[in-house]
Amino acid sequence: MVAGIVIGKYLPAFPGFLGKLEYAKVSIPIAMLIWLMIWPMMMKVDFASIKHVGRNPKGLYVTWAANWLIKPFTMFGIAWFFFYVVFKSLIPPDLAKDYLAGAILLGAAPCTAMVFVWSHLTRGNPAYTVVQVATNDLIILVAFVPIVGLLLGVGGIQIPWDTLFLSVGLFVVIPLAGGIMTRAHVVKKKGLDYLNSTFLPKFSRVTIGGLLLTLVLIFSFQGEVILNNPLHIALIAVPLVIQTYLMFFIAYLAGKKICLPHDVAAPGGMIGASNFFELSVAVAISLFGAASPVVLATIVGVLVEVPVMLHLVKIANRTTRWFPSKNQKSAE
Repeated sequence: MVAGIVIGKYLPAFPGFLGKLEYAKVSIPIAMLIWLMIWPMMMKVDFASIKHVGRNPKGLYVTWAANWLIKPFTMFGIAWFFFYVVFKSLIPPDLAKDYLAGAILLGAAPCTAMVFVWSHLTRGNPAYTVVQVATNDLIILVAFVPIVGLLLGVGGIQIPWDTLFLSVGLFVVIPLAGGIMTRAHVVKKKGLDYLNSTFLPKFSRVTIGGLLLTLVLIFSFQGEVILNNPLHIALIAVPLVIQTYLMFFIAYLAGKKICLPHDVAAPGGMIGASNFFELSVAVAISLFGAASPVVLATIVGVLVEVPVMLHLVKIANRTTRWFPSKNQKSAE
């Protein structure tokens, strides 16, 4: 963040040059970096696990309902309330509309790969988590565009449909297909143990490096906005944090209500709470440009997510007694 702002302030020619490298409103350098983040994540997902979906579907029902029937709309409502009502005197209407658009993009993209981390920290059922993530990835293909289009329209934001579809193709379909093919090829040649123990760990630094470089670039584009509106970072964070806690407890307590085991309910709550911020950032850049305040709102989502999610992990681990202790048949 600091490096990006410094570059934007004192070396404006650098982001100015990179900003010209685009095709169909998509920044080519940022697109390449986002692929570096998303592709390795997709390789972790075993889509063959979907064939076991019918064995224990209750946890999946909770995940699907939380992510696709509730989350996008609560995010819209909470963000609209804060940006247009609570912070009305602090945020101009044009910026409020941009920040709302960023919140919509976050709310419509449930977390995928990072859920494996949260599931591990809450001692979640790894096989069931894979099914939850795999089905969400597939639902994104058909649900993300119409939900984003609907909520942007309700928010009075012009919808560039062609760019929206292009963004999903670039940042979901291509890395998803690439991840599936890469995983299948490696498993066929070397086996599953090699994939998990040797191949995938090679990409951990690639993913982190892609994320860090993306943040540097984005904050170099956003430097002027941030320096002129430092308070807005905190203001944007408020509805995002509230939404994260709300969605966790909706999914987590729903799991408790229908007597799911803790190792299924906890990852389900984490999926509901967290966001596929890589996709949100990528689509925001494609739709509105890397220098847009919309992108800033999605980046704030990145900044607040990790500490909030770690706190939710702590809550989940301290409430295991709420759930049945008897071992139930897993999704395997």
